[in-house]
Amino acid sequence: MIPYGRQDISQADIDAVIEVLQSDFLTQGPKVPAFEEAIASYCGAGHAVAVNSATSALHLACLALGLGPGDRLWTTPVTFVASANCGLYCGASVDFVDIDPRTYNLSPEALEAKLKVAEKDGALPKVVVAVHLCGQPCDMKAISKLANQYGFRVIEDASHAIGGRYDGEPIGSGRYSDITIFSFHPVKIITSAEGGMAVTSDVALAGKMQLLRSHGITRDLQQMTHEPDGPWYYQQVELGFNYRMTELQAALGLSQMTRLDDFVARRHELAGRYDELLSTLPVITPFQHPDSYSGLHLYVIRVSGGPARHRKVFELLREKGIGVNLHYIPVHTQPYYQAMGFTAGDFPHAMEYYEEAISLPMFPGLSSQDQDFVVATLVKAMEAS
Repeated sequence: MIPYGRQDISQADIDAVIEVLQSDFLTQGPKVPAFEEAIASYCGAGHAVAVNSATSALHLACLALGLGPGDRLWTTPVTFVASANCGLYCGASVDFVDIDPRTYNLSPEALEAKLKVAEKDGALPKVVVAVHLCGQPCDMKAISKLANQYGFRVIEDASHAIGGRYDGEPIGSGRYSDITIFSFHPVKIITSAEGGMAVTSDVALAGKMQLLRSHGITRDLQQMTHEPDGPWYYQQVELGFNYRMTELQAALGLSQMTRLDDFVARRHELAGRYDELLSTLPVITPFQHPDSYSGLHLYVIRVSGGPARHRKVFELLREKGIGVNLHYIPVHTQPYYQAMGFTAGDFPHAMEYYEEAISLPMFPGLSSQDQDFVVATLVKAMEAS
């Protein structure tokens, strides 16, 4: 089986984890802040807050921005459910903005049109989560301009995008958003096994997320309500969570960071080769905006001919040992969200994408031979469908 994604673990990564296992700290030691510093420095941001998953990071980001009951969060329907669920965790309502049919990201034009209606109805969002699908950054300039005009906060869900660049700066710089989220799941660009990071240049937002990731407990005298009872003393000043990252995860992530640029460059090599191999096939290959540099977490093609043909091509590829996938089932079609009143036809571009999208294998260790096999099998599958 050739998977759609796979981690790349080196001996140096293994040694880094073993070193932690032989140390005095398995949690809350020096590796977590070192990993945070490495990410913040790479992105050119002021602060990074490491947590146990990108989902946790999204939740903390929403809380830090004050999202709560009576508020609204908007995001794209073509994303993993966590990009929307984080709003529900806070008691807010969730809505979606249709995608740009070329980039598959949240459409700024659709966002602007929806904002104009929402302003008249007194129903503007408090937070918009812009998802950099497949690693390609959203049109953050346009989204930021709308944020300034309509008064909402912006979270970049860059779970697919670390190592990419937008407008000449690393994704995560925060130039056009309040907080950026990264994921370090094994199939992502770098991994810490499980893990996530929230990056911001706002010291207050960073402090809030740091507090909430560890039960809302502090030993900081300035945050306490009175003088400590003794050197053992701490206070719970917020209702927080246990979202901490372990030393083991941070050590692996820190080691992986040394190869981040190489990983992304290799993904671009593979994408360029796919583009060439697929150039004569009747498929739509990924559009890459010339003014940005994608993290290229995923390589998604679109197969026309209707849902039945799409499914048959997908199944034939799986039958031949190619672990293709579909990123993603539009969130608004999930039963949990349909119970809120959403219907499949609410966001037509998202549904058109869903009926055609197939994620081909994309990871640094993918060989030319494997890539040739994927394309040759795809050719046969399309001929048979």
